[in-house]
Amino acid sequence: MPPIRRLRPKMENYGISASPEGMLEWEWAESRLQASRNYWISTASTDGQPGAAPVWAVWLDGGLIFGVGTTSRKARHLLANPRVILHLESGDDVVIVEGRAEPLTDAAALDRMLPVYAEKYGVTPDLNDPISLYLRVTPQVVLAWLEKDFPTSATRFEFA
Repeated sequence: MPPIRRLRPKMENYGISASPEGMLEWEWAESRLQASRNYWISTASTDGQPGAAPVWAVWLDGGLIFGVGTTSRKARHLLANPRVILHLESGDDVVIVEGRAEPLTDAAALDRMLPVYAEKYGVTPDLNDPISLYLRVTPQVVLAWLEKDFPTSATRFEFA
């Protein structure tokens, strides 16, 4: 995992303090990324057509790994424009990841993902399925906060 800078998010007129007091730790955000069942991904085509969909995924080795159908809108968007935003289901314990989704072809990483995915969802993906594409989202920026303690807990994590 690259070094992480923890600072306040850039949200004008939301009452975000410049003080670090109350900011969340990276471990808090990462634990929610690991535990979440569903992840919403937002994509855009090269001409700007937006798309959003939930996916099953695992947080592993500092990134989110998920599979899509090779002909799906998600796959078409991400192969043409790898910029992605993903967030968890909760609006109370918020974690939003801005990053890049790249095809995951590293056999060792895919092998490490299988038992984690199987334990989490009760099914094992077929890595030999020709109509599946596995992607890994590498975070660039993560925003996180607790709704009950916003704006005090509002935190921005930046990755080198």
